Amino acid sequence: MKRSVFFISDRTGITAEMLGQALLSQFDGVDFAETTLPFIDNEATARDAVARINAAADHDGEPPLIFDTMVRPELRAVIRESRGVVLDLFQTFVPSIEQTLGVKCQYRVGKAHSAENVSQYETRIEAVNFALSNDDGAVTKYYEQADLILVGVSRSGKTPTSLYLAMQFGIRAANYPITEEDLDNEGLPKPLKPHRHKLFGLTINPERLQQIRTERRANSRYASIEQCRLEVAAVERLYQHLNIPWLDTTSRSVEEIATKILAATGLKRHQY
Repeated sequence: MKRSVFFISDRTGITAEMLGQALLSQFDGVDFAETTLPFIDNEATARDAVARINAAADHDGEPPLIFDTMVRPELRAVIRESRGVVLDLFQTFVPSIEQTLGVKCQYRVGKAHSAENVSQYETRIEAVNFALSNDDGAVTKYYEQADLILVGVSRSGKTPTSLYLAMQFGIRAANYPITEEDLDNEGLPKPLKPHRHKLFGLTINPERLQQIRTERRANSRYASIEQCRLEVAAVERLYQHLNIPWLDTTSRSVEEIATKILAATGLKRHQY
């Protein structure tokens, strides 16, 4: 079963995508053909969106689903003229919030993802720069400034998790690869020893690790299942021996990994 889906917004479309995809993920057996239409902020772009929605309806023989976070009522009205099923994410929740708070919604375009709060924006950018500058153990002299240092064998998910923590939470996350040489020494690498309290370990299923490493360096010792099993077993022993908190990333998304790390460490989103 296939169904067209449109995420429509007068800004970036990020909110419509996140909420819509979270809902759609609960429906197995449906192949969703997703289209994001951002910056629908005037009647011309709204009419163009309607044309695309109607074309999809003609092609599919079924009305597309439309996840809508439009703020301006006149543009929402245009979208409702389409032959799609409109799921207005703001109007679903805003009236109840207004009633509970006793305050009217201001309906300001772009408020959710604007750079209006300059301090918040700059903190997130600085955290991203920190994550990039302190990736993969290339530079260790700034670890004193880190909120968190992720450790683990190569290709266990350290870099994407560091960047996600920076972008979403403003957390300064460095990461350091535990190499075969480090594991042979059965102790922490020298650059990590002063920062043991900041360490969080990642591990991964050896078979999954082999798949990932094969994509990077096929037919190598680095990607062999024997090497992957050896490194994973050794790094998990290291975590247990040194009482380093750790998490298996095998079947988890980067969002789930980051959330579980925050819960385990007590780190909070930076306040501005």
